[in-house]
Amino acid sequence: MIRIAILKTGAPPPDLGERYGDYPAMFQDLLGEGFACRAFDVAAGDWPEAAAYDGAIITGSAHGVYEADAWIGELLDWIRAARGQTRLVGICFGHQAMAQALGGRVEKSDQGWGVGLHTYQVVAREPWMVPPATTVALPASHQDQVVEQPAGARVALRSDFTPFAGLAWGEDAISMQPHPEFTPEFTADLTGGRYDRIGQALVDGALESLKGPNDCARVGGWIRRFLSA
Repeated sequence: MIRIAILKTGAPPPDLGERYGDYPAMFQDLLGEGFACRAFDVAAGDWPEAAAYDGAIITGSAHGVYEADAWIGELLDWIRAARGQTRLVGICFGHQAMAQALGGRVEKSDQGWGVGLHTYQVVAREPWMVPPATTVALPASHQDQVVEQPAGARVALRSDFTPFAGLAWGEDAISMQPHPEFTPEFTADLTGGRYDRIGQALVDGALESLKGPNDCARVGGWIRRFLSA
């Protein structure tokens, strides 16, 4: 059994959490059999010992990595200390936290909200990208972006909207801005509840895009392969 620590850095809106589960549950579903996941509420001071796990996943969050909350600074320190002790995977906020901790820069992008199903180019074929693809379509929900590539990181995924959408460090750390753990149904309900924050035209377009085929299963397989190596 592959042991995975899931660093829970945020939660869905309560009504959606009741219907779809929390973020650690979504990752457990994405990984499937053969993975034993334990969630750690890092905002409450619950931290895993990195070396005790085969891998660690850092979830999405409504927070920004540049905010002054003490636990965010502790998370960046944890990432730096954990690098080399276990395999690291960062998703959305987790992607941004890894980039910020390891020498990049994150800010609220002047591109605005990225929502709906986004298509990303596979820039470099990584060993865990099996079966391969030249593009992947995945749910997105973010305002913040990595705007400066960390030294030593490879760009794995990109789009015109999100140039640093996927990063890889060495052979033991990867991160990505989109959400392979989100189902189209959850993403639609999450985005559809934000008309007042995002705007009708953008939300309507996002909801329409989510009706198309996605590559969540493929990318979920990539993450399983990476964590199993």
